[in-house]
Amino acid sequence: MLDLLSGIRVVSFNHFLLGPMGIQALGDLGADVISVENSDGAWQRHWSCGDLWHDGQSMLHLCANRNKRSVAIDLKSEKGREIALRLVDTADVVSENFRPGVMAKLGLDYETLKARKPDLIYASASGYGPDGPYAERPGQDLLAQALFGLMAITGQASTGPRPVGASVVDHHGAALFAMGILAAIVRRQRTGQGCRVDASLMQAALDLQMEPLVSWLNAAEKPRSIHTHRHVAGWHYAAPYGVYATKDGHILFMASEREFWKNFCEGVGRPELFERWPGSQFGDHARGNTELRAILREIFASKSSAEWLAFGLEHNTPIAPSNTPKTIRDDPQFQDRLPWIPASKVGAEMLPCPIKFVGETIPDPTMAPTVGEHTESVLREVLGWDDSRIEQARAAGAFGKG
Repeated sequence: MLDLLSGIRVVSFNHFLLGPMGIQALGDLGADVISVENSDGAWQRHWSCGDLWHDGQSMLHLCANRNKRSVAIDLKSEKGREIALRLVDTADVVSENFRPGVMAKLGLDYETLKARKPDLIYASASGYGPDGPYAERPGQDLLAQALFGLMAITGQASTGPRPVGASVVDHHGAALFAMGILAAIVRRQRTGQGCRVDASLMQAALDLQMEPLVSWLNAAEKPRSIHTHRHVAGWHYAAPYGVYATKDGHILFMASEREFWKNFCEGVGRPELFERWPGSQFGDHARGNTELRAILREIFASKSSAEWLAFGLEHNTPIAPSNTPKTIRDDPQFQDRLPWIPASKVGAEMLPCPIKFVGETIPDPTMAPTVGEHTESVLREVLGWDDSRIEQARAAGAFGKG
């Protein structure tokens, strides 16, 4: 069983995607994650990508809330806040991703909880950080992609800026959020010192662009446009990098090393093209790119995708198909290393924890919980409450209308 974080408890006040997904990673690694929601459920329960639902559960909720227990309480009630604070007393980590100021109004902000529990790790995720001119603005993946450059470098001159086809800022932000919390846990176990961890969509969007931003900042001549190429997103990727149409589909060709480019040129019977690899001098860079792209489009259009994949294997040239969810699912490497978890095991088809540990068996995850599914069991197990005390809390409005 995977129990790397066994004994670590996280009390999570997270919603949307970045926060829940980051904390889900800790649950995957064995932490006891108690997700605190109101009686109506957190925001992600009420909106689903493409209006797709499974047994009444949203896709947004299902993809980021496995391996958690849900406690539904009314944080605006005195008794609900008392329960929240008692849960905090048992926690190693408290996490939240409300707008700045919301947790302070509830008496659950970092300074308040630090005074109550000095060794607490308090993890906050936000759109733009806890301060600065954007701090109070709503944060969302697509907004961050627009504000911090991802849309611009993904678009093309003919189409304009275009967002990436997945919530990449949320996902990367979640990984950074989890990484920061894990580092804080390691230090606390070594020194006993708690701290505050901050992650934001802004920092995630910028960190995703480390290569293009560093390239732009240090380019001797800044490019006039950052979305000039038809064959690939990203101004700093020159042909032969790119996506090319075949007789029956599209493939990705990546000759990132001279050896790969040489193998390709010789394999297609065009050895003279070798000197046009972007690492060599070929007149004006932009003009050379345009001419080389046109040559490559003609070459790749001459065969089917399957023929080009066979060519790549035979000639040690990196070529990959443009897969879809269906073809990904059928991919033999995917099936070998990271297969779907079937619905028969957890109630909905899911992806597993993406990290493998040699010699460790990763258990099937628990399904993302229904609202308040574990309220009474957590109160009994974690706080030691009996039926009478739970009923008193209910009568006092601790659980809202639920």
